[in-house]
Amino acid sequence: MKVFKFGGASVSTAEAIRNVARILDMYPDQKVIVISAMGKTTNHLENVVRKYFNKQDFSSYVKAVIDYHNEAIEKLEINEHNLATVHSIFDKLNDRLAKTPSLDFNYEYDQIVSFGELISTSIVSAYLNEIGILNKWVDVRNCIRTDNTYREANVDWELSTQHAKDVFVFGDAQLYVTQGFIGGTVTNQATTLGREGSDFSAAIIANLLDAESVTIWKNVPGVLNADPNDFSDTEKLEELSYKEAIELSYSGAKVIHPKTMKPLRNKHIPLYVRPFENPEEIGTVIREVDSKLELPPIYILKKDQALITLEANDFSFVSVNELSDVFNYFKSKLIKVNLIQQSAIDLSLCIDEPEFDIKEVVDYLSKGFKVRYNSGLSLATIRFYNYESIGRIKEDRQVLMEQKSRRTIKMVLK
Repeated sequence: MKVFKFGGASVSTAEAIRNVARILDMYPDQKVIVISAMGKTTNHLENVVRKYFNKQDFSSYVKAVIDYHNEAIEKLEINEHNLATVHSIFDKLNDRLAKTPSLDFNYEYDQIVSFGELISTSIVSAYLNEIGILNKWVDVRNCIRTDNTYREANVDWELSTQHAKDVFVFGDAQLYVTQGFIGGTVTNQATTLGREGSDFSAAIIANLLDAESVTIWKNVPGVLNADPNDFSDTEKLEELSYKEAIELSYSGAKVIHPKTMKPLRNKHIPLYVRPFENPEEIGTVIREVDSKLELPPIYILKKDQALITLEANDFSFVSVNELSDVFNYFKSKLIKVNLIQQSAIDLSLCIDEPEFDIKEVVDYLSKGFKVRYNSGLSLATIRFYNYESIGRIKEDRQVLMEQKSRRTIKMVLK
């Protein structure tokens, strides 16, 4: 049994969904396919959540989401008798938005944004049944069980294993279609696993079901040594170890979600990253590698960063207790810290810029520290760096902070 994962770009149009069907025809084994929300649907639903939570008019955003999916349904020429699940999900979305929001934004976020994956998978499932690729649609919220840490839910592995083996039995179907990114609590509240978490979902399901492999179908030929949007002369990496993949994803490489590797490594399940537009190509394989891999410099450029420097008001060391308060605050606001550097009198933190105004963060920290900050920065990571690669990144940029180890250099750039 194999697990395939298709991202938002892989199902963003009717033609892309047809390509999913062609790929499935090429690989007739037992499969679970994990699918993200179509195109930029998650972004649009995030706008809905903000308007809904603040009790502002969100109707135009909802209409845009529904119209976008209805256009795909029309172009796919799906008969009405295959669309019962799709219409039911649309109705549930409208019913959810008719309720008064609670006081917990993260909770409301998960309840509403999760509809993106529910809609996309129901459409893909309906289309596949329409053309004779018989499948069973599964609501993964009843399978991947989590705690109630909304927007960054933690998986209950024991309970999820029990549910997964009850759901994916491969007796009533040889192909299952389900969602990435989302899970559910024991009280049946939707949760999400972290932004871009569909890769992680595929790894979870593979682990729970002891899959033969996981394949992530992307709009790139495999794992590259740099983002082609930032660098013109990229190289494909034929093979990576689990450890290297973890290093790259943690540093911000977009091709794989940071949490993906651990469930696969625990059960020695290989991960393939392959191009959905050229499905016959091998792509990149990530697996346990005993020998030392010879790899070129790998560049990761993480944008929308801020650098905050804290200095104690009385010119003393920044204490452990004060640091604990700072990191607890970041945790409460779901702010990721990507780089830390401490001197005798100050502490510098490179963070993802928050969704809200960074001045809110600065105002909070100013209660206990003197604060300096820069926003609109980038964090560059070079794995297997050399002199030439460092010069390439530094060219025409100001380096505000730098850390270097034997294999990795990280620079905060303006």
